[in-house]
Amino acid sequence: MTRLLRRYGSGAPGWATVCALLALCVLLLAPPARADGPLDLARTGRITDTVGALRERRAEVATALERLRREARVQLFVTYVRDFSGRAGHDWADATADRNGLGPRDLVLAIATHDRRYAVSAADDSGFRPAQLDRVATAAIEPALASHAWADAAIGAAAGYQAVLQGRPVRTPALTPGADDPGGEALVPGGRGVWLPALLVMGSCALGGYLLARRGRRARDRRAAAPAPALAGFTRLAQPLTPLTALDAEAAQILVETDDAIRTSEEELDLAIDQFGRRAALPFAEAVAYARGEAARAFRLRQRLDDAPHQDAETRRYTLDEILSRCTSANRRLDAESDAFDRLRALKENAPQLLARAEEATEALAPRIDHAEAALADLARGCTASALAPVAQHPAEARDRLAFATAGLAQARRSLAERDPAAAAPAIRAAEAALAQARTLTTAVLRHTHGVLRAAKRLRALLPETEADLARARALLADRSGLRAGDLGGERASELCARIARTERALAQTGRDLAGGRYDPLAALQRVEDAAAGLDELLNEEGTEARERRAWALGARALLAARGDVAAARDFVCTHRGAIGSRARTRLAEAERHLTRAEEAADATDDAAAARLLPEARRAEALARQARELAERDVRGFADQNAHAGPYAPQSPHPAGAIGGALLGGIILGGLLPATFGGGGTRGRLAE
Repeated sequence: MTRLLRRYGSGAPGWATVCALLALCVLLLAPPARADGPLDLARTGRITDTVGALRERRAEVATALERLRREARVQLFVTYVRDFSGRAGHDWADATADRNGLGPRDLVLAIATHDRRYAVSAADDSGFRPAQLDRVATAAIEPALASHAWADAAIGAAAGYQAVLQGRPVRTPALTPGADDPGGEALVPGGRGVWLPALLVMGSCALGGYLLARRGRRARDRRAAAPAPALAGFTRLAQPLTPLTALDAEAAQILVETDDAIRTSEEELDLAIDQFGRRAALPFAEAVAYARGEAARAFRLRQRLDDAPHQDAETRRYTLDEILSRCTSANRRLDAESDAFDRLRALKENAPQLLARAEEATEALAPRIDHAEAALADLARGCTASALAPVAQHPAEARDRLAFATAGLAQARRSLAERDPAAAAPAIRAAEAALAQARTLTTAVLRHTHGVLRAAKRLRALLPETEADLARARALLADRSGLRAGDLGGERASELCARIARTERALAQTGRDLAGGRYDPLAALQRVEDAAAGLDELLNEEGTEARERRAWALGARALLAARGDVAAARDFVCTHRGAIGSRARTRLAEAERHLTRAEEAADATDDAAAARLLPEARRAEALARQARELAERDVRGFADQNAHAGPYAPQSPHPAGAIGGALLGGIILGGLLPATFGGGGTRGRLAE
C-alpha cells in the first residue's frame, strides 16, 4: 500500500486505489507458485512453513529448536517449501542463509515437501564436522522424511545436533506421519469453494475503495501523512535485535565461560598426556588448540571494542556477534570431544590408579611449597613488601589447594573401599585440579624469587656502568670547545642535560634504596635501565650497526621482563579464575599475543626485526600489568560479594576455607562438583 500511495500521490482519484486493491486481491488469491526461490525467514521464531506442513505440531518444533538454542547455543532455522525451484538443495539452503545474514552458529534445514528432498546449510567454521552432520541426517532427518513426518524431521535434527555436540549417539525420533504432499495442490478454477470467497473478498475491496474515494481531502491528507504499513512479503522480514547492552553482557559472560573451559581442558589434557602419552591425546590436543585459537580471536575483537568504545552501534553489534560466534565454536569443539576424552581417561574404571598417582603428587608437592615459602622469607629480609607482593599469598593459597586435594583424595579412598567408583571419580578429579593449581602457585613463587635475585645481580653490575656513562656525559657537556666546533649542537645539548638529570635522579634514588637496607630490586633495575638507555642513545651515536646492537640488547632485556610479567598474570588468572571477569582476561590474551610477536621478532633475521622487538615486548609487559591489576580488583570484588559467607583467607581454620579457595580457583562449579575437559555444554557433566 505504501508504494501505491507514493506512485499516485495524495490527490489520486479514488478509483485508481480501488483498482490497485482489486489487483492486490487477485495476487493474494492466485494459485501458489510451483517453485520456491530462496526466501526471507519468518519475522519471529525459527520456523518458515510456506506449505502448511506442520499444522498443529508447530509448537512442538518450536520447543525443540528453542531447547537447542538454550542448551547448545545453536540456532536451527527450519524451512518448508514445495520445491527448490530447480536448484541443488545445498545451493538453495546456502542462498537462504546468505540472504538472511545468518552467522557461523546458525544452521538451516531446508525441506522440499513435494520431492521429499532436504539440505542442511552449515558454515565451515560452525564447529560441526561433516561426519557429525551426516550422522544427524542419516539417523534423524531421512527416516522422518521417508514417512512424511515433517515435524519429526525438525525435532529429530534439533535433538541430533545437540547429541553430537555432547558426544552422545543420535537417535531416530518417534515418527508421526503427516500429509503426503502438503501444499502440493493449487487452487483450481471452477470450484465453488474457491470463487465464492474470492468474489466476496473482491466485492469487499471494491466497496472499501468506493468509500475511500468519497472521503474528504482532510482525511486523505491525514492518512497520507501517517506512515503506512508495508505489504507483507514485499520487504525482508528482519529478526528482532537484542539490545546492545544485553548483547555486550552476553559476550562478556561467554568470554569468561569459554576461557574457563579451555583452561580446565588444558589442565586435564596435561594429565592425559602424562598418563597415556601424546599420541593417544593428540585429538584432544588439537581440539584444545582450535578452541584456544577461536578464543584468542574473540579476545582480540573485545580488545578492539575496548580501544574504540564510541564505535557506531552497527559495528559494535557485528563485533559482539562475532565474539559470540567464535566462543560458541570453541565450546562446540571441546564438547564434541568430551565423550571420547572420558573413554580415554575412564575415571571410574581407573579410579584406583588415578588415586595412587594423585596421592604421590600430593606427597611430592608439600615440601616444594615449604621451599617456596622459605625462599620468600629469605628475600623478605632484604626486600620491601612491594617486591614480594605479587606472590606473597601464593604459598598459603597453595596450602589451601593442597588441603582441598587431600580431603578429596580421602573421600575417594573411602568411596573405593565401599566399592563405589562413581562417587570416587568426582573427588579424584577435583583433587587433580586442586593439585595443578597448587603446583602453579608454587612455581610462580619460585619464578618470582629467582627474578628478584636476578634483578638484584643485574642492578649491581649496571650501576658502575651507568656511573661511567654519566661521567662521560658531564664531560662532554662541559667541553665548550666541542660546542663551538659544532660537535654538540644546542638542541642536542639541551636533550643531554635533561637525560643527565634523569640519570642522576635514578642513581640517587637507587642509592637511597640500597642504603636503607630493604628495597625493591625489580623497580630499581627498571628505573636505572630506563635512564641508562636514554643516556647511552645520545652518547654513542656510531654507525647503523652499533645502533642495531643497542636495539637488540634493549629488546632482549624488555623481552625477558615481558615474559616474567605475562607468566605472572597468567598464573594469577588461572588460579583465581572463579572470580575474574572478561576485562582482565582480554588484557592477558592481548599481552600473550604481543609476547608471541616479540618472540617471533627475536628469532627473526630480517633488518626490521630489532625495531619490532622492543615495542612488542614493552606492549606485552604493559598489558600484562594491566591484566594483573584488573584481576586483583576482581578478586577483591569477589571477596566483598561473598562477605556474608565469611571472608576467604588462605589457611583459614574453618573447613570452608579450602572450599572458598576451590571456588575462587574455578576448581569446582556452583554445585560443588569439579569441572572437567569440555566446553560449556559438557564441562559440568560429572554432576550427571
